[in-house]
Amino acid sequence: MGSLIVAMLCFQDVPLPDPVALMKEVQAHQKQMDELRENYTFHRIRRVEELDGKGDVKKTTTVEREVFYVNGRQIARLIKNGDTPLTPEEDKKEQERVRKLTIEDSKKPASFGRGGGVNLILMVLSVADVSNPRRIDLNGRSTLVFDFKGDKKAEAHGMQENGAKKLEGSVWVDEADRQVARLEVEFYDNFRIAGGLLASIQKGTVMKIEQSPIGEGLWMQTASDQHMNMRVIVKGVHENTQVKNFDFKRFNAEALPQEPHP
Repeated sequence: MGSLIVAMLCFQDVPLPDPVALMKEVQAHQKQMDELRENYTFHRIRRVEELDGKGDVKKTTTVEREVFYVNGRQIARLIKNGDTPLTPEEDKKEQERVRKLTIEDSKKPASFGRGGGVNLILMVLSVADVSNPRRIDLNGRSTLVFDFKGDKKAEAHGMQENGAKKLEGSVWVDEADRQVARLEVEFYDNFRIAGGLLASIQKGTVMKIEQSPIGEGLWMQTASDQHMNMRVIVKGVHENTQVKNFDFKRFNAEALPQEPHP
């Protein structure tokens, strides 16, 4: 017991890394992981609750897909609608759609850093002004936690990074792997797309992402939770979305849909 207490005290005495340097290191690691995940496939269950103006659930939909990446682009094959698997005819059409999309994306230039949670993480870190660093234990691993707020003066590239400048929240970084283990963000101001003519994401929209190590030094997004308030043209959209990713497996390149021989 005495040695454990000493170890814990020494753990707390370890200096925290420079936040700016750490964020740059984490961004580089995220981009590396984006390429490594090309070697994996997994299943995803997405549950969406559509809310009325009072916040009550008016409709719930659940779908399950098998997901993989080609040249940095995500491809998802539908497996179930709710608890109902596709019929043989539906599955045949879906496999043909996926085959054509896979061939099409395999011929395009690589496009890494644009997929799902990784994309959000990279966007946030690129314009974040971090503060309040501390060290905690998360799932038995030493983890660095920072609060952040989008830096209005930060140089932004494109609409998405401009949107990220209106986010605030906290980021949990695994100290050993320099990977984001958790990210929680909230829009502290409305974000208007095309000056509000196309859409507007409302203040209070919340997004949460969790990543976990799945082996070979690779971290993948395992869960996300989003409460979205936005207006598209003249229609209000209010949704809760929960995503679970699981059953990660090494991708079998020989199983890629091939272009048929003439």
